[in-house]
Amino acid sequence: MNELLDSIHAARGSEWAALAGTGMRILVIALLSLAILWLAHKMIRTFRLYVSRSVRSSEEIKRIETLGRVFRYIASVVVALVAGTLILGELGISVAPILGAAGVIGLAVGFGAQSLIKDYFNGFFLLLEDQIRQGDVVEVGGQGGLVEEVTLRYVRLRDYDGNVHFIPNGSIVTVINKSRGFAYAVVDVGVAYRENADEALEVMRAAGAALKADPVFGPKILQDVEIVGVENWADSAVILRCRFKVAPLEQWNVRREYLKRLKAAFDAAGIEIPFPHLTVYAGEPKTGMAPPFRLAGEARVIETERTAGRQT
Repeated sequence: MNELLDSIHAARGSEWAALAGTGMRILVIALLSLAILWLAHKMIRTFRLYVSRSVRSSEEIKRIETLGRVFRYIASVVVALVAGTLILGELGISVAPILGAAGVIGLAVGFGAQSLIKDYFNGFFLLLEDQIRQGDVVEVGGQGGLVEEVTLRYVRLRDYDGNVHFIPNGSIVTVINKSRGFAYAVVDVGVAYRENADEALEVMRAAGAALKADPVFGPKILQDVEIVGVENWADSAVILRCRFKVAPLEQWNVRREYLKRLKAAFDAAGIEIPFPHLTVYAGEPKTGMAPPFRLAGEARVIETERTAGRQT
């Protein structure tokens, strides 16, 4: 009986020792995983700061920060997968069947999650080709706004009204980036047909030069105003066009300020900024005799009615 009890105690002791050993190995794996993850994040951050110090362009710095976030995300996923596999092995769970089942499930899920896979592939190339950076103003997926976040899954935009849009990367076909290198502030101005186009263009040139010399707006304008000339004959106005080469994201501010100054300059020069008007044409028969407009008679009738109304 004593021998049986001793064997039971010995078996229980070995089981507890094995369990304690397994727990210790799992704890070591978890601690090593956290240490590796911390080290990977620190190395990525250090490398990002090192590269950022050698780059002067703010756009390149934004790109490096975006890529740094993606690399940290990838490192976290890889470390978590490896640590999970090792822990399952320590618990005595065979990984091979799980991997096989995951392959079959992954194949089935792959057919149903093609859009998700497309999102990740498109997001990878968006970052690799430097098409979008955090802080850019872009138009993607039919929406426009300021890029607040770029991930492998989606692009987050905030439009002018403050609305936030999440654009899946798989739906992005064309990227219109409005904040790379420089931009153009294009200004179309309408003047009356009776005005001299050359005189109006000179006023526009002078207003552009004054804006370029302004201490506030001058640094935002990269070149002198470019006078394009007569752009179009509209219904009620002659359209004159000019443009400014400006720093990124300054095209809207420069255009607003120029229009404000140009309005004052046109008023000072007596140049009419027309409004839509209607010309009444009575028509002409084949004989060449147009029917007369009896405006004087109509005017007398209207004046008589007004006088009668005042007397009553």
